Amino acid sequence: MKTLEIHGSKGDSFIHVGETLGNLGKYTPSKNVVLITDTNVKQYYENQFPPHPLITLQTGEDIKTLDTVRAVYEKLLEFEADRSTFIVGIGGGIVCDIAGFVASTYLRGVRFGFVSSTLLSQVDASVGGKNGVNFKGYKNIIGVFNQPEFVICDLNLLKTLPKKEILNGMAEIVKHGAIADASLFAYLEKHSQKALDLHPEVIEKLVYDSVVIKSAIVNQDELEKGARRKLNFGHTFGHAFEKTTGVSHGEAVSVGMITASAVSVKRGHLSADDAERIKTLLREIGLPVSIHAEEKRVIDALKKDKKRTGDRIYFVLLNEIGNAFVDQIPIKELEIEIHTIFKGEPDRPDFRRMDTS
Repeated sequence: MKTLEIHGSKGDSFIHVGETLGNLGKYTPSKNVVLITDTNVKQYYENQFPPHPLITLQTGEDIKTLDTVRAVYEKLLEFEADRSTFIVGIGGGIVCDIAGFVASTYLRGVRFGFVSSTLLSQVDASVGGKNGVNFKGYKNIIGVFNQPEFVICDLNLLKTLPKKEILNGMAEIVKHGAIADASLFAYLEKHSQKALDLHPEVIEKLVYDSVVIKSAIVNQDELEKGARRKLNFGHTFGHAFEKTTGVSHGEAVSVGMITASAVSVKRGHLSADDAERIKTLLREIGLPVSIHAEEKRVIDALKKDKKRTGDRIYFVLLNEIGNAFVDQIPIKELEIEIHTIFKGEPDRPDFRRMDTS
């Protein structure tokens, strides 16, 4: 087991990579604990849960709403949860987001921690203290910054994930290499098949290195006023694709990274060779590099991105693989880029069709 630390404004968070669900009791009080999980995780791993009251959610992005939060509040009242209650989210990003948001707002805040069960959650969603829910289809538009006391990244839990969930996490690992660690990117290029096969040594390195990158950035900028914005590489377009097409988070972010790379090349920052390396790696992993989408709907979603300030948006660009920076780009410029792509000009990702080859 390897442990990393995030220093939050309200307390520290310890990320334990390689710890197990069976040791959860080492990190929580012996009583007044409430567990929150979903039906999938409960099906496979309930026999490893400690004997505490359990709230079980359904699965899927559709449940990440204020209605679900309200239902969890009602259960907490039923359990007579008070300010000494400790909440543990056991699951992927959706469970952790909801559990963290509930814990941060119930009785003005109670202690909480996570057992992260998906690759996406271990390398990204459960780490860093962002907790929130969607509203009217817009991702994470209601939320708080608040660090969990701990995150257990149990690599054994990844074995029951479907391939699409592995790919969701792989997209974020590619992102971490692209923005901050050229050696991680090169390692993934060399070991992509072993990563997909969840080879123990390879997957532990990828999870740990990703957490190193994210924790270092969050320690610099917990509230996303500067450096933390780099973690949004591929996500500005990605969230717009996710909302308008219904593809998975990893698929949307994959095409978002291709698009952000194209913008970086067009602006004279990123070499065409590096952009091609990103596209080639995503293809080798099995992630899409193009997508079927409607131009107007993508633009409308882009305009509602929470990173927008006036007529500009904080957008992550690359100088090279391993070196990202943030610029405020006019929304109009990104609209032009989308329109250019829909016209099918050379060297642009094609939004009009899905291509996972």
